[in-house]
Amino acid sequence: MATHETHLVHTPDGRDLEVLVTGPSDGLPLVFHHGTPQAAVPFGILERPATERGLRTITCSRPGYGRSTPRADAATTATVADDAADTALVLDALGHDTFVTLGWSGGGPRALACAALLPGRCLAATSGVGIAPPDAEGLDLTAGMGPENVAEYAATAAGPEALTAFLEEYGTPVLRATADEIVGELSGLLPPVDRAAMTGELGEYLASASRHAGAQGIVGWRDDDLTHTRPWGFDLAAVTVPTAVWQGTEDLMVPFAHAQWLAAHVAGARAHLVEGEGHVSLLMRMGDILDDLLLLAGR
Repeated sequence: MATHETHLVHTPDGRDLEVLVTGPSDGLPLVFHHGTPQAAVPFGILERPATERGLRTITCSRPGYGRSTPRADAATTATVADDAADTALVLDALGHDTFVTLGWSGGGPRALACAALLPGRCLAATSGVGIAPPDAEGLDLTAGMGPENVAEYAATAAGPEALTAFLEEYGTPVLRATADEIVGELSGLLPPVDRAAMTGELGEYLASASRHAGAQGIVGWRDDDLTHTRPWGFDLAAVTVPTAVWQGTEDLMVPFAHAQWLAAHVAGARAHLVEGEGHVSLLMRMGDILDDLLLLAGR
């Protein structure tokens, strides 16, 4: 069984960041940016193949999730770029320099932020089923989304108070769900291929990550949504770090068109647009995703 270390990294502005670490102590760091709403919990489906490839997996609960302090400016000015700055702080605290990164779903923009803003340290980045930015020209962000996410985008557009009320009513059950319950809570977002995947270990992980995400209520989820839907704070067209975009055609959480847009607009991105996979089922190809990431990094 894998051994996990938990750290609280203190930031210069007085926050704490909860960090989970596993894998060989001398391994190349793999920074994993979790989805929305999730937090740092053990994730064997990622950690086992990462360890087999000599990677040391580092997962940080974003502000407001788990034990990580919310940002004071989350409702007004915080950006996705700020999470890249937090990544650098975490790596410094752990004594690491270079790294590779994988972001899943709501974590996808954070992986891209690391590629854009930490090019001297980030060797390669992968956005897995990641969302496109709010100012994505020519893209209807909610076309093809399941009804729950369309409603969430509408609540976000209505402002922080409306979003808070929406998540307290409709999001709280997700943050409390067991593995047996979470499929029902996400029913409108799950094509058959994802329903089939959300069993056993993967279902347990998704429920555990969601419950830990709700340790402080809906604050982390709300703040994620707000930062997703304002300018991200970096230029995708200026990325120089080798980058990949992975997405499945059946995804109802983040429509396939988001990946197509990212593949066309992230400078030099390598696209893996996989027929028949969904938002969750694509996680079961983690070995292929990590092999591709290491190839991009020249490892």
